[in-house]
Amino acid sequence: MPNLPPSSLPRTAPAAAERSGAVQPAASAVSGAVTSASASLLSSTSSAESPSFSPLYRQIKGLIIARLQVGEWKAGEAIPSELELAARFGVSQGTVRKAIDEMSAENLLVRRQGKGTFVATHAEQKQQYRFLRLMPDEGSESLGRQLLDCRRLRAPAAIARQLQLRTGDPMVEVRRLLHSKGAPVVLDDIWLPGQLFKGLSTELLNQHRGPFYGLFEAEFGVHMIRAQEKIRAVAADAETAALLQVEVGAPLLSVERLSFTYGDKPVELRRGLYNTASHFYRNELN
Repeated sequence: MPNLPPSSLPRTAPAAAERSGAVQPAASAVSGAVTSASASLLSSTSSAESPSFSPLYRQIKGLIIARLQVGEWKAGEAIPSELELAARFGVSQGTVRKAIDEMSAENLLVRRQGKGTFVATHAEQKQQYRFLRLMPDEGSESLGRQLLDCRRLRAPAAIARQLQLRTGDPMVEVRRLLHSKGAPVVLDDIWLPGQLFKGLSTELLNQHRGPFYGLFEAEFGVHMIRAQEKIRAVAADAETAALLQVEVGAPLLSVERLSFTYGDKPVELRRGLYNTASHFYRNELN
């Protein structure tokens, strides 16, 4: 296998380090219930189709997402009941239920029997590693974490483009190892928009015991709701081999992930190098 080619996402040098119709389903029934700002946010979440032809429950879904986007209900908090939302938006309870059902299927909301509906959070046990698909060949495990670096830099063009920043905008770069039974199995390089993650530091990351995404929700109000990945086989270069304790040229799995928050806004770029000698990458297709 050829040596690992220079990544399109290079490790950044610390130069300049620092820091029924329209979208008004209830306008005639509940005056002022839906603000023009919410309507604008809804139109941005469904740009692929005209709001005039969007089913009513999809419009309600868009309005709920708009309220999540502005932080009216935070990760882990309960949202109003279906009856309350129906009255707020001037539609039937069934329409609201259909919107919530779809959002639950998309892991935006979580229903809890007898308790209500809550904003999904990566802090919950079953949600903590929803985006991490590396599994051991046998049994199950929790991976240990070793932080290698956290610093504030100016975004290079290749990373800025994917995060929809301008070249030179402030960003945060994090490097870490994940361990399985004391042995390193994943090397992660993570890039975050600096304006969204002011105050993120080595101390804060080391103090937090849960997943990074749980910290991002709690401290910075940034909720990762979906991601897209590019996966390819590569060979370990000398630096990577030393960190993952493998031979130079050893086969690795490269997983490049771009994560999005509400409004399909990219807020994290991550490049992971996985040693799959005793692990595999699992994906479920529907």
